[in-house]
Amino acid sequence: MIRRRHFLQSAVAVAALPALAAFRSASDSRAPKSELWPVWQTHNPDAAPSAEPDYQTLARLLDKYLAPPDDALRLARFNYNEVSAQEGDELVRFNQELGAVNVNDLNKNQQFTFWTNLYNSLTLQVVLQHWPVDSIRDINISPGLFARGPWNAEVVTVLDENLTLNDIEHRILRPIWNDARIHYAVNCASVGCPNLQLWNSQTLERDLDAAAAQFVNSPRGVDIQSREVTVSKIYSWYVEDFDSDEQGVLRHLRRYAQPRLDSDLAEINQLHDSDYDWNINSA
Repeated sequence: MIRRRHFLQSAVAVAALPALAAFRSASDSRAPKSELWPVWQTHNPDAAPSAEPDYQTLARLLDKYLAPPDDALRLARFNYNEVSAQEGDELVRFNQELGAVNVNDLNKNQQFTFWTNLYNSLTLQVVLQHWPVDSIRDINISPGLFARGPWNAEVVTVLDENLTLNDIEHRILRPIWNDARIHYAVNCASVGCPNLQLWNSQTLERDLDAAAAQFVNSPRGVDIQSREVTVSKIYSWYVEDFDSDEQGVLRHLRRYAQPRLDSDLAEINQLHDSDYDWNINSA
């Protein structure tokens, strides 16, 4: 069960200011900021489809070990237990081959697909190399005495630059694309995260909208029980990506909400903080 504190109903006006402060303070204190690394802005708008890297190694792993979303949490779980040592080695070689791609020769959609597939594939690699673990936060390979998790460890080299997972998400994807749907594209191997999937540049817009709708309409994204509402902590950590305030988050949620959820969200005015389930997304 996902443990999260509740959002406040609009009728509870007296609690609006504390809720507002809690929502924003969570974002300020926990999430890395979006800070552009300018070298990655170069792209080729005329790149042919044939310029795109081959993602078949990752596709085969997902086809074989990623289960369809379940009925309860609508969570797609990955069966880390069953991945062979040979398949793990193939994934390492695949990530090294992606690192050798000249990403500047790709168009913007191809680049987005490159970075998100690379991020997710590297996350799989890191978890498999340290399996079994209860949470990705237990993989303490980042530098620094108090660092937790793998996100600040250099895990790949692209165009002679050593990159971390945080570099890819917060210094490349977020500042270059400025699209809140990035948070549905990168997967942190946790129950609380939007589902892992392979990204395709040819169907990118449609797939991003589908991923957003899938998460928003799952209890991991938004859950309403007995007139009490909980949402994923993603929306408070990265509130700046959702128009910088609670109303922006609500507009985003309602954009992707199915009719019943949209009707319920129409009654919500103020947001409170929420928790995040860091348990591993294992089958």
